[in-house]
Amino acid sequence: MLQWHAGGVAVDFTLSGDEERRSDLRRMKLVATGLFLLAAIVFVIARAGEADREWLGFVRATAEAAMVGALADWFAVTALFRHPLGVPIPHTAIVKKRKDQIGESLGGFVQDNFLTRQVVTERLQNAELASRIGEWLATPGNAKTLGDQSAAVVRGVTEVLQDDVIQTGIESVVIDRAREIKVAPVVGRALDVAIEGDHHQVVLDSVMEALDTFLDESADTFRSRLTQESPWWVPETVDDVVFDKIYAAVRKVLSDMRSDRDHEMRREVERRTIKLAQELRTSPELVARGEEIKAEVLAHPEVRAWSAGLWSRLKSGLIEATEDPDSELRHRLEEALTEGGAQLAADSTLQAKIDRWIVDAVGYVAEQFRGEVAELIAATVQRWDAEETAERIELQVGRDLQFIRINGTIVGGLAGLAIYTASELLLR
Repeated sequence: MLQWHAGGVAVDFTLSGDEERRSDLRRMKLVATGLFLLAAIVFVIARAGEADREWLGFVRATAEAAMVGALADWFAVTALFRHPLGVPIPHTAIVKKRKDQIGESLGGFVQDNFLTRQVVTERLQNAELASRIGEWLATPGNAKTLGDQSAAVVRGVTEVLQDDVIQTGIESVVIDRAREIKVAPVVGRALDVAIEGDHHQVVLDSVMEALDTFLDESADTFRSRLTQESPWWVPETVDDVVFDKIYAAVRKVLSDMRSDRDHEMRREVERRTIKLAQELRTSPELVARGEEIKAEVLAHPEVRAWSAGLWSRLKSGLIEATEDPDSELRHRLEEALTEGGAQLAADSTLQAKIDRWIVDAVGYVAEQFRGEVAELIAATVQRWDAEETAERIELQVGRDLQFIRINGTIVGGLAGLAIYTASELLLR
């Protein structure tokens, strides 16, 4: 198996079909070697009987040339991967010696012939990717499958991210952004918007209703308080009359204000609110006071604890929602994917637009990062063990290279026969 070490971690490049390839390679080596041995046996027999039978000269010459061709091609094929017979002959074991250069050449070949904008564009323009994506998403069940994968994607992304860094970043964004915003002008503008839209009337109605409910529920408390504050010599019946009069008058005012939006006191509240809104926007004192209050709030431990735990709550909630097939998030995601796929499958204009985006994006990436890909290939090959690299490459192409030995044996024999025949015809 082929391994390289990155940070102390061994990465295994063994492929599932290696054993089958190794078996085929051994079989083809036996065939090529068997032909050589057959030629050698024929040569010996023909050489021994050549003196008595002239025609055996043709056989001997054929076998002799076949052995030469077999040996020559055996040497050539073997020299690619190792030293023939273990002898360090110059220009042998080429793969092991030039592994790094092979990696650089391979990276350059991929860069120049595959990762160019022209090649990528030509390949993608006829692929109709947008149409295929739309049809796939519109097929029932595929959106759910994609939704199932979203949980693994979200979990994987959140596990890669460092929680303390993200939490610090979110806290910095929230707190720093809040510090940049002046509170008083924002509140003033909010009051203006509320008054312009007549929304403050609803607020006043709610406030007065709450006050009326509070007075009704607290009547006994106020009456008891009045008894405590009233002089001892004032009869209790007088206290009752005074309390009832005051209490009824206050509730009557609240009732009138609730029923009449043009009530003078409501108008007064509105005028004061408008004035306050203006002062909040323009008064340096109120602006400064608003910033002091904001600073106190932001510095409060509870606020800082909330902002620090925001990422943890967001992360856990997102993971839980994506992992739960019955969650609202998953339902909405699957619906959006299905509807988007159906629309994409039916809209040729949208398909053309997305296809252009894909082509432009992939072409840009190929153009910008082709050099990095080439460097990655070269660097990866450099990290591989030289011996195992040669073995791996031989395993991939060695079976086909054995046909060179077989062909060399046959062609060499035929060439020897032709030369011997020509010499016999010319010299006799």
